[in-house]
Amino acid sequence: MKTDKEKKEISKFRLPVTLSVIALFLIGIVSAFSEDAHYTGNKEIAVVVKKDSVRSVNAFKKVYAVLQSPRCMNCHPSGDIPLQGDDNRLHAMFPKRGADGKGILAMKCANCHQTENTTGLKTPPGSPDWHLPPSSMKMVFQGRSASELAKQLVDPKQNGNKDLKALIAHADDGLVKWGWNPGEGRTLPPISHAEFKEAWITWLTNGAYAPAQ
Repeated sequence: MKTDKEKKEISKFRLPVTLSVIALFLIGIVSAFSEDAHYTGNKEIAVVVKKDSVRSVNAFKKVYAVLQSPRCMNCHPSGDIPLQGDDNRLHAMFPKRGADGKGILAMKCANCHQTENTTGLKTPPGSPDWHLPPSSMKMVFQGRSASELAKQLVDPKQNGNKDLKALIAHADDGLVKWGWNPGEGRTLPPISHAEFKEAWITWLTNGAYAPAQ
């Protein structure tokens, strides 16, 4: 038979042990959920496409308005010389595209266009990796109708071999987002980047339909 003193000593010992076991159990549960949440957050999310031509085409109207704005079109000219200004005039220095889209010989884009906008009016804009599309895949916006441009954007042979997921991700490309931070005195695209991205994704995930000619 255990004395009352011995029973009290055992009770004192059991309480911390019980609490420790409970704590370890709770930590295990939290860790399990944390790991699951981390895993889920890093899994590729499947892109669900719903065929809705009306919604898709209406969304592309907003996309097209942005792509035809000077902030986009000036780097997607029909020729090999970039455009500048809100009037889409030929670049004053007459630089050439080059094979990689970064200029030729001593006239490289990065010579003037640094990793950020230069302060002041009519000074060179800048963003990391400033360039035009390469000569092998020019991705021309200038002179393209809405129908032509929509078809071009989803054609892997003309869009840099981008699939649907890559196209969706491209909305957050550094040079794309620069269009809404172009430096002093430059007109912004007609809608915000958030609105553009929403329209871009809506167009793509509802069938990427091209407007009628």
